[in-house]
Amino acid sequence: MAKSIMIQGTTSNAGKSLVVAGLCRVLAQDGYKVAPFKSQNMALNSFITKDGLEMGRAQVVQAEAAGIEPDIRMNPILLKPTSDKGSQVIVNGEVLGNMTAREYYKNKEKLVPHIQKAYRSLTGEFDIIVLEGAGSPAEINLKEQDIVNMGMAKLSNSPVLIVGDIDRGGVFASLAGTMLLFDEEEKKRVKGMIINKFRGDITILEPGLKMLEQIAKVPVCGVIPYLQVDIDDEDSLAECIEKKAIPNVIDIAVIRLPRISNFTDFNPFEYMRGVSLRYISALKELGEPDMIVLPGTKNTIEDLKWLRSSGLEAAILKRAGRGVPVFGICGGYQMLGRSIRDESGVEGGGEIKGMGLLDGSTIFRAKKTRKRICGELNTVGGIFANISKKAYDGYEIHMGDNGQNHMLEQKGNVYGTYLHGIFDAEEINGEILSALLKEKGIDEKDFRSVDIRAYKQQQYDLLADAVRESLDMAYIYRIIERGV
Repeated sequence: MAKSIMIQGTTSNAGKSLVVAGLCRVLAQDGYKVAPFKSQNMALNSFITKDGLEMGRAQVVQAEAAGIEPDIRMNPILLKPTSDKGSQVIVNGEVLGNMTAREYYKNKEKLVPHIQKAYRSLTGEFDIIVLEGAGSPAEINLKEQDIVNMGMAKLSNSPVLIVGDIDRGGVFASLAGTMLLFDEEEKKRVKGMIINKFRGDITILEPGLKMLEQIAKVPVCGVIPYLQVDIDDEDSLAECIEKKAIPNVIDIAVIRLPRISNFTDFNPFEYMRGVSLRYISALKELGEPDMIVLPGTKNTIEDLKWLRSSGLEAAILKRAGRGVPVFGICGGYQMLGRSIRDESGVEGGGEIKGMGLLDGSTIFRAKKTRKRICGELNTVGGIFANISKKAYDGYEIHMGDNGQNHMLEQKGNVYGTYLHGIFDAEEINGEILSALLKEKGIDEKDFRSVDIRAYKQQQYDLLADAVRESLDMAYIYRIIERGV
């Protein structure tokens, strides 16, 4: 049976996901067969496995770092928020239904066998499991039904390391306070603390580390610097869309819908020299981009209403009329059509007129479409005609149906597709970049497309290097070997 170690954090955005990914990479480099595990993930960025099941992207990233295929057992429960009070609940990769927070907590205990089965199955196939917690393990009002932090540590009998984010401030108080709120059994599970996102001279920090160890009565087993690595960290995805990029040679504006999902689709453009990827949430921020992107969303009708009331729809229509390319993915694609109808109440019910930039109409079905797909794009015209027949490897994940499925629909310079991952292919993102540069009369010799897969592997290695250098890996190996 596999040995295990669990990474928990003092708060969301402490860097748990990235630390787990780094450890997975280090352990894999050292010859171990390692897998990540997170019993319950709440995220709008999801992924479809080869067997057509849905899981959180954080565990996909961690599996990639470990050099293995993403597996639904690594994330048996996924919550996809549909409103401030409710989520779509996905168990073992399939939709269980929509629940309010109260309904979910009432039914949590019934999900424990699914978690146990998934975890035990992994332990029979791997040498080491690196578990990830969620949010804070010190939420005393939620402890009784916890299945993702100390509750999961107990189920898996895992030793725990606690990560704190020093960049936010208050890291000593948050680590010490977290330890204070643990009961005696939980305290015994904690074998160390990690300070994350440190900037500056570590010698100035060292007196505080010694005092923290005396207060918490567990060692600090590493200080990780603020890393400049391009890795999809679930905890830092909000930072990605919060930052205000300055328009560059090529300016791509992604509309930041209130319920935006799967915006990792656009990461390849982040990595391109001379390209700015800006997330726009207000009309005054739009400016005159070279391309406008409508991303996926967990509630297409409500987000289209927001787009309309914010004035952004009118601005997009105006720019599309002037020939600015508009590209919709999944929910954004549905918005570009003539109408959206939700007679079954999948996303709250109702019918709404679409933007009318494409000809299709969407009807929501009770059954979700989930599938991995690869092949060649169909033939299209317009500014991006050169992406016709280019190879892709991606996935579909949507409730609505407009009859197009994974085909790329095009009308003028407006494009839409259900295909997540369409921009990952270097041939496709390269042709889009070339077309945008050509439109502006710019020589493309100083610009480059991105081989996203090779780039990711390079970034995982950089992360592993930082983890090796920053953490006491000899001590961590002893923790893994000894257990609790």
